Amino acid sequence: MSEPYLKYRTRFTSSLKNELVPLFNRLAKKTRIPKSRLLDEAIEDLLKKYGIEVPEEPEDE
Repeated sequence: MSEPYLKYRTRFTSSLKNELVPLFNRLAKKTRIPKSRLLDEAIEDLLKKYGIEVPEEPEDE
């Protein structure tokens, strides 16, 4: 079985500290925001912290 095609996203693998996983799961459930979107926000904040410009997403009309 092949992997599903992702047009606007890239699949990658990483790991988290064990104690962060249940907190992350709770946040996603409480906010009803998908984990992938929460990770996008966290990575954008990290890039900005280190002075890397993040392109803005175009607004939908």
